[in-house]
Amino acid sequence: MKANRKIHAAVGVFVGLLMLTASGPRLLAESWSVQVDKVDPGDVNIEPAFRVAIYENLLVELAKTNQFKQVFRGGDHTASGPDLLILKTTVQKYTPGSETRRAVTTVSGATKLNVRSQLCTPDGQVVLERVVDGNVRFFGGNLRATHNLARNVAETFKKAELPAHSLPVGEQK
Repeated sequence: MKANRKIHAAVGVFVGLLMLTASGPRLLAESWSVQVDKVDPGDVNIEPAFRVAIYENLLVELAKTNQFKQVFRGGDHTASGPDLLILKTTVQKYTPGSETRRAVTTVSGATKLNVRSQLCTPDGQVVLERVVDGNVRFFGGNLRATHNLARNVAETFKKAELPAHSLPVGEQK
C-alpha cells in the first residue's frame, strides 16, 4: 500500500516536471510584448502590396500563437516598457510567381519570399535573429506566400527560446 503511494507520488512529480520543462520557453516568451515594425524592402524590388501583406499577416500570426502578452503595430504609442521587443523584418529575396503557370504546371510559377527577422530591444540590441522563407508552389494566390511567410516566422519564434528579461527592482515578484 505504501509502495503504491510512493509510486503515485513519484509519477506525479515526474509528470509535473515534464510539463514545466515543456512549457519553459513559452513561459519566458509570454513575459514579452512585441511591436511589429513596417517591413523593410532592403535592396529587393517588391511591390508595396506584398510588404503590407507581410506586415498584416505577421500581426495576425503572432497574435494567434498566444506567445506574447501583446502584439502592437509599429508606431503604437501605448507600446513601451521593459518587456517590449521590436520585430524588424527585412526582405532579402523575392521571386514573383504566376498563378496561371502554377495552375497549368506544378513545376513552375512559384512565388518565393526570404526575409531576415530580428527581435530587438527598444535600444537596438538583437535578442533573436532568424532567416525565414515563405512561398506558394502549387495552388493559391501570389499573396498566399505572405501568409505562409508570416506563419513560418511565428512558428520560428515560438520554437526559439527567448531570454528572460529583468524587471526594475520595484517590479520584481
